[in-house]
Amino acid sequence: MILKKISSLAISIFLLASVCATAQKATPFPLGTPEAEGVSSKGIYSFLEAAGKSKHEFHSIMILRHGKLIADGWWNPYRPDLLHSMYSVSKSFTSTAIGFAVTEKRITVNDKVISFFSDDLPQDFSPYLGDLTIKDLLTMSVGQEPDPTFSIATRDSNWVKAFLALPIKYKPGTKFLYNSLATYMLSAIVQKVTGQKEIDYLQPRLFGPLGIKGIDWETDVHGINTGGWGLRLKTADMAKLGQLYLQKGNWLGKQLLPKEWVEEATTMKIEQQPDSPQAVKDSSDWLQGYCYKFWRCRHHCYRADGAFGQYIIVMPDQDAVIAITSETADMQSELNLVWQYLLPAFHEGRLPADMKTQTALEQKLHALSLAIPTGIKSNHAFETSIADKSFAIEPNGKKIETLAFHFKDNRCVLDLKTDTALYTFSFGDGKWAYGQTKRHGPNLLGTAKGALKGLPPFKVAGSYRWEDEHTLELTLRYIESPHTETITCHFDEGQIAVDVKNSFDHGSAKNTLKGAAVK
Repeated sequence: MILKKISSLAISIFLLASVCATAQKATPFPLGTPEAEGVSSKGIYSFLEAAGKSKHEFHSIMILRHGKLIADGWWNPYRPDLLHSMYSVSKSFTSTAIGFAVTEKRITVNDKVISFFSDDLPQDFSPYLGDLTIKDLLTMSVGQEPDPTFSIATRDSNWVKAFLALPIKYKPGTKFLYNSLATYMLSAIVQKVTGQKEIDYLQPRLFGPLGIKGIDWETDVHGINTGGWGLRLKTADMAKLGQLYLQKGNWLGKQLLPKEWVEEATTMKIEQQPDSPQAVKDSSDWLQGYCYKFWRCRHHCYRADGAFGQYIIVMPDQDAVIAITSETADMQSELNLVWQYLLPAFHEGRLPADMKTQTALEQKLHALSLAIPTGIKSNHAFETSIADKSFAIEPNGKKIETLAFHFKDNRCVLDLKTDTALYTFSFGDGKWAYGQTKRHGPNLLGTAKGALKGLPPFKVAGSYRWEDEHTLELTLRYIESPHTETITCHFDEGQIAVDVKNSFDHGSAKNTLKGAAVK
């Protein structure tokens, strides 16, 4: 019995040591254990349990306390070495670029926007446009209505000129309205005054000192970083920005950003809905006030926030940072899990060691994974009947012209031909098959002019299953983004019906593509 206990303890220590060693390689933070840093392993474990049972799809989490990494995990096929689309978390990096430019006295937040773009001004413009300042761009209080981002980004090639030509309905600085193109304008200003793209300007000032490498950022057709979206970096890089702000701009003993700027950038500048009932405000993390491209949260926290659940949560009272990547249709509900399970896990001072729960937590973090679709046993006879055949698809909005299927060694290889290129994807049977593609995957701003232009091939993971004897489902995860594409093919005596669905197309009407085998 004693030997059995010793053996069990040895295994636990080995597992803990191996997971810690992996984390050390993947992150730049000194390692800590939850209880040693005053955090309950049970609380973190409960959060992971709740996350797994929730309607949200988590991709990664990293928790820092007192500057030490106490827990991190990635839901396979997501990995710590992969970039991840930040969506509007990008805005907080743009705010940081403005902070550097202000510190270097290149600009002030009170500078008029029109002063930077004399060549792009409309012939006649209202006083409101003349009043518009950098601060108004930072605080989402431009005064335009509605948000012009999608209409301009998808229609115009000169976004600066189109933005300045829009009427401003409200006095700048008085009314909050989410406006991603306003952040693009900040990126354009940075490029105007520095002569560098925002990503290049930030390299020696932010990315280099923080050890953030191998990242990329979308541009418009004129080579200006999109600013409000389009940045791709790792979960650890997100945590680094959060820790920099938690430390009031100090990194490894060097003051990168002035403490005064960090405080100015993260304190409330404007209320989102000042007339909302207090009960509504108390239950919403979107009504706590907006800063300079940061959101105030409940519980005296603030965050960088990106569509579908990308978060850098800074918790000054707890001296903690939580970074999360995910895909969810209900971002408030996802944040509620953080407040319900993780917030109460933080305590003052050390907690008594809880080796049993800590080991269970490390094992759970190490084993996180997203479910691989499963179906009926593969019908090899039917696979053979459609293998290597090409199916011509009738004209369609997705511009798919032909599909061909090949089966070998428990893999399905799909050749997908569009009007411009031929793409090949590999799908594993009951497992992920990894690859990369130049085909653009699902993206909220994928129809913007120049969207994803110049980025390297996108990493993907594919798995297939037979839904029934004649229905093949192909799951393609774009694992550097939150999103997944599902291609469902139904075969019927030489005919094919194809449904292509994006993971965020909730409630959208099904658009079935029709086709037939090429003889």
